[in-house]
Amino acid sequence: MRERHLLSDEAIRSFIVDGYVQVRADFPNGFHQSVYEQIEMLMKGQGNPGNNLLPILPDIQKVYSHPAVTGALSSLLGPNYIMHPHRYCHLNSPGSKDQNWHKDDYVFDKNIRHHRYRWVMAFYYPQDVSEDMGPTGLLPGKQFNNQISDDHASLATESACSLSGEAGTVSIVNFDVWHRATPNLSEKKRYMLKFNFLRVEEPDMPSWDHSEPAWQPVENDRHDGLSNSVWHWLRGSNNGATGTVGKSEVRPLVEKLIDRDEHEDARLDYAYELACCNEAVLPLLVAALKEEAIQTADKNVEKSPSNVGGGNPSDLYTAHALSAIGEPAVPLLMDLLKKDEWPIRAAASGILGNIGPAARNAAPALAENLGHANWWVRRNAAEALGTIGSIGGKGIPELNHLLEDDTEPVARNAAIAIGKIAQPTDGAVDALRNLLSHENRYTRFHASVALKRLGTPEAMEVLVDNLFAARWCPITTNKAPY
Repeated sequence: MRERHLLSDEAIRSFIVDGYVQVRADFPNGFHQSVYEQIEMLMKGQGNPGNNLLPILPDIQKVYSHPAVTGALSSLLGPNYIMHPHRYCHLNSPGSKDQNWHKDDYVFDKNIRHHRYRWVMAFYYPQDVSEDMGPTGLLPGKQFNNQISDDHASLATESACSLSGEAGTVSIVNFDVWHRATPNLSEKKRYMLKFNFLRVEEPDMPSWDHSEPAWQPVENDRHDGLSNSVWHWLRGSNNGATGTVGKSEVRPLVEKLIDRDEHEDARLDYAYELACCNEAVLPLLVAALKEEAIQTADKNVEKSPSNVGGGNPSDLYTAHALSAIGEPAVPLLMDLLKKDEWPIRAAASGILGNIGPAARNAAPALAENLGHANWWVRRNAAEALGTIGSIGGKGIPELNHLLEDDTEPVARNAAIAIGKIAQPTDGAVDALRNLLSHENRYTRFHASVALKRLGTPEAMEVLVDNLFAARWCPITTNKAPY
């Protein structure tokens, strides 16, 4: 039943290009109305419960476990995806005003916005939503852009769409989409439940209903080379890049790639044109990477509509080109892990992680950077090791020490990495046990995921003991305390 609901090649291509796909959890009559009524009672009785939405209203899990939804999520993120603990019930009341265009941050984790997406958001409507009810709006095809014409909806010139639909509609969107709540011009409330889902394993084969290996261009695709690269990454194959960039054109293209006066759309295209040159362009690209990393580090961490919580310094145009080239770039990137300038080390770590398992030779050098004085280097190196995965069937013990790091994103990414690698090392379970009482709720969650994925008897005992000790009862209130 689940396999019959896998996405088609056409749907995957559409998601890559436009940044979203819609499916429907078609339950018997009355189910979604019941969910709607439960939400109404909850919001009137105690207000918005935030992350506790799911345990209070467990029927919502039925929506995200529906074969149409699990099939789509498996197609996009692989069969072992996980649900993130951050979720929220968005109410758009009658008479609401425009919301500005923005991108969500990665729940305080400050991820690099890679084109190889590893997170998605899923928006569920428990009632029929028409365009006048203030559905979620988004900018199709702009998920790879860090800038748009204007974040004020009335001034933006990009083409937008509204994610309307009947009750049970679930819109699965690239985490990096520009989106907003549109004004509710009706007399009805509009509820939207937002959940996040994460990939924990790099693709080694297509996870959807796949039959056409070659990338098929999509009408109105702004960046065919980028889309082609993402398609082949999802297939678990090489980058599939083809191009006709002449030798004399390489240096001018590299210079344009890091020229901040160039239009962003052009720079995105330059990155994937250069990726077609493979080894021939590597020395120039690496030199440009060093320049771009140092020049833009401070600017990239600033808060903006595309990074409302602040960005990662290693979100670079040269990084996209080097990631698309892949394994041939690994030796030169490993050399950068020895540089004195922290922005260069952080950037090289981010690219090696984005390359994934093909960069496994860089694991020892990345492990050495886990002790670097700058926390961005430690954070990006930990994330990279998790994405690269198990090295020779072994875990990476150096990550255990990072679980005690004073900087939250560093400790959290160490836990995420251990969970992705899923190979126990001495001391890992004890270190994760301590993290289960961390002050940050998301760090606690990722420690739990890591224990589950390690799966040893010791890890499972720690996990189950913590589950019982932390059990929270959704029907226990001050009116019904026992």
